[in-house]
Amino acid sequence: MNPPTPDIRYIAEKTALYLHLPFASDSIPGSYAESIIADHYGGEKLAKYDFADVISREMGIGWQVKSTKATTPVTWKRAKIEGSDELIRRSDQGDESATKQLGNLIIEACNEHARESLDKYQLSEIRYARIILDGNRLVYFEKKLIDDGQNNLFDPATFTWKWSPPKKTKKKEQLSALHGFRENSKWFAWHGRGENQLHFSGENQWWPENSSDQLYSQIEIRDYKASWEELFSWLRDQLARSTVSE
Repeated sequence: MNPPTPDIRYIAEKTALYLHLPFASDSIPGSYAESIIADHYGGEKLAKYDFADVISREMGIGWQVKSTKATTPVTWKRAKIEGSDELIRRSDQGDESATKQLGNLIIEACNEHARESLDKYQLSEIRYARIILDGNRLVYFEKKLIDDGQNNLFDPATFTWKWSPPKKTKKKEQLSALHGFRENSKWFAWHGRGENQLHFSGENQWWPENSSDQLYSQIEIRDYKASWEELFSWLRDQLARSTVSE
């Protein structure tokens, strides 16, 4: 892996500063991460449900930003599939073609979601910007996911699909989900019998250990949290300086 570029390390350092605030939890809020990336590239945070979370119109680049914990599956979005009720019914009756058709439609929904951002914002490419917290280590990396010359993010032919068994808890029964596998690894879980949530656990296959990412930085996090008084004092100083300059 190539050494990290200074710019990428700067993003990692600015992102990690959040963890030293007195109210910080053990994860980086997505909105904060998006703001840091938008500020760094002179772009804008969209705050929408588009595939791209941040865009730079000048550079023609978008970023999908994720900062969940390393072990937390990423929620892609609610994938409402047209005609899913009938396909689920056929699938329950053992029709494997209906199961495969459902899976293909889920992949197409993901591909369309990405292409929509490329076209809507006239982007040349969309990158994946990921923050991973692991103990006292913060990893930040970017990798290109799709560009305007690439038709699809995923190839439906590379996935197989199978319904999970329903689970019962003390409070309620959890409905079965449609799982998508690629090379014997689970990538997707679609909860089409409920609220159509699509969970994306194959996201970790995009991490640096599994690909040749060039834009990568890792920093150690100091065990320090500012006190509330330190934060208030700093803010008072900033306000006083602002008043004087006016």
